[in-house]
Amino acid sequence: MYKKISIGLLLALIFAPVWAQEGKSSFDYLLLPHSARAAALGGDNVSLIENDVSLIYNNPALLGTEMDKTLNASYLAYVADVGIGNVAFAKAAGERSAWGVGVQYAHYGNLKEMSEDNVFLGDLTAKDLCANVFYAHDLTEHIRGGISGKFFYSDYNHNTAIGLGVDLGLSYYNAEKGFSIGLAGKNIGRQIKAYEEELANLPWDIQLGLTKKLENAPIRFSLTGTWKQNCIVGIDILPSNNFWFGVGYNMKRADAMHLAEGNKFGGFSAGAGLSIKAFDVSCAVGKYNVSATSFMISVSTFLSEMKL
Repeated sequence: MYKKISIGLLLALIFAPVWAQEGKSSFDYLLLPHSARAAALGGDNVSLIENDVSLIYNNPALLGTEMDKTLNASYLAYVADVGIGNVAFAKAAGERSAWGVGVQYAHYGNLKEMSEDNVFLGDLTAKDLCANVFYAHDLTEHIRGGISGKFFYSDYNHNTAIGLGVDLGLSYYNAEKGFSIGLAGKNIGRQIKAYEEELANLPWDIQLGLTKKLENAPIRFSLTGTWKQNCIVGIDILPSNNFWFGVGYNMKRADAMHLAEGNKFGGFSAGAGLSIKAFDVSCAVGKYNVSATSFMISVSTFLSEMKL
């Protein structure tokens, strides 16, 4: 009993701003960014067309043959020693299709189990894991569809939960006009094994976004709306093919973390990225919790450029 109380209170404090946005669900670490590029532009972006395999966690339809043999690893230093990370690998399957695999995880640092009398009872362990399999196919010259199958597993000091879900996505891209639209249904599914008795929903959402590049300037604007009344605005600047920087504003996150004093930058985010030969490095900063500013880094390597 003490174990459930101790770890439950801790996780409630860690993810309180996230739960405030989305209500009761399980595996809520999935609501945090899993791509530094998306994190810089507000956290969620389902329409950005880039050769960045980490973006497929936002919309599986962003996966494509251009990502052949691309490997990515991303890590979010969330708050204190809590970290959220993921890896992803993509491979072309013919001229019009691609597949990918990935793993998302969350670790919660060193936890201590205490009794109601504040007596130390031992160390606690807590971890979350989500395994993903992606597939995308070019339906037409401009439209791509994608799907991701997801297996969720949580272990909070031997209290386990398991879930199954899918992400579904569509992407429209017109390269000549620098315009793209994305639609994604995310985390559609349910627990099949609960921590105790009651099965919980996944942190599902439906997101629609558009991205437009200006004709005479290296600037793109992104606007993303979600089913749960969340509007996200992002602007990225591309002075060259090898460098970008951007800023974003997440309106609902700003409202969830609003305080009478402080946290004036809640909801804002910023980041930049650099490509050097077969490597791409991106980083971002943002506030996802009232107690700290979080830093995220994504590193990709293009194995096809290495002739592997």
